[in-house]
Amino acid sequence: MSSSQEQEPGIEVRSYFPTPVVVARVPLGEDDNARLRELILAREKTDPGVHHSNLLGWQSADDFTQWGGGEGEKLLGFAKALADRLAGDRAGNRVAVTWFVNAWANINRRGHANDSHAHPGSVFSGCYYVDDGGISDDPTLGGAFQINDPRGILPAMYAPELAVALSGCQTAGGSEIIPPRTGQMLLFPAWLAHGVRPYLGDGTRISIAFNFAIPMAGTDAGGAGG
Repeated sequence: MSSSQEQEPGIEVRSYFPTPVVVARVPLGEDDNARLRELILAREKTDPGVHHSNLLGWQSADDFTQWGGGEGEKLLGFAKALADRLAGDRAGNRVAVTWFVNAWANINRRGHANDSHAHPGSVFSGCYYVDDGGISDDPTLGGAFQINDPRGILPAMYAPELAVALSGCQTAGGSEIIPPRTGQMLLFPAWLAHGVRPYLGDGTRISIAFNFAIPMAGTDAGGAGG
């Protein structure tokens, strides 16, 4: 069914249970990204990092809010504004939330990746690309952000060669990719399984990932890659 057929009299196609993924340009300049890049690379030299979803890459502890400087505050402020716009009640009304925020830096070089994972204990998760490692100019370098169908393999289980002939339905039961771009931010529900495909370039792919959670006693919204 084509998009024109979807609009034919007597035919209505509705989308239920959508999964929102926000892709936004962040108003940080080249100088801001250069300072963030320098800060994160310096941190890597003094911090052994942690291991969560990262496969060979370096990941800081989730304390970026303590050492990210003014540029870090600016990008997390932008992310918070996006989270505020998405947060609503069951009637579709926006609600004010006091967020608990944790953030961390990721560095991927040739052959590095992040395994598929989600972020339990959080409402929204996201990442910001400080340096895409040249991927936006050359997609063959890999390193794309991958999101998996939250329904799992079920939509492709019976007849994997078939799909629904509607826009956005061809990867049902599979995955989608979003190539990173310097200055770009992604924000999505924390339950959405995601990962990073292996980076094949000779540059340095640098991102800052973050979680937005509701403050609770004993909350630990631990980090992973973006």
